[in-house]
Amino acid sequence: MKTLGRKIFLEDYEIVVSIGVHDFEMKSPQRVLVNVELDLTPQTPPTQDLIGEVLDYDFLRERIQDMIVERHFQLQETLCHEIAAMCLGCPGVVRVRISTRKPDVYSDCRAVGYEVVAEP
Repeated sequence: MKTLGRKIFLEDYEIVVSIGVHDFEMKSPQRVLVNVELDLTPQTPPTQDLIGEVLDYDFLRERIQDMIVERHFQLQETLCHEIAAMCLGCPGVVRVRISTRKPDVYSDCRAVGYEVVAEP
């Protein structure tokens, strides 16, 4: 079998982040939904069915969590670009699509968000 492309993703990963520019956002952390989509270099499928043969989802979740601890982000754009840069530093990643959504900011819309698509 010839693999033409590979992709991994985290969908609606819910984290609690100190983020925002409004006074009410500065007072307490809020829920942010993070979506990470990574295009990987084509390669053969894992041969030994071992986690070391692939990019580990747990690793991505932990790195994102570490990034937000004890820090305030004013902008979703900053958070997205920092996640993108971290992901582009992972072996085999050739393109990223990162988005964040804040579902609890306004009562008259489902969420506000930002998305970035980047390559090394």
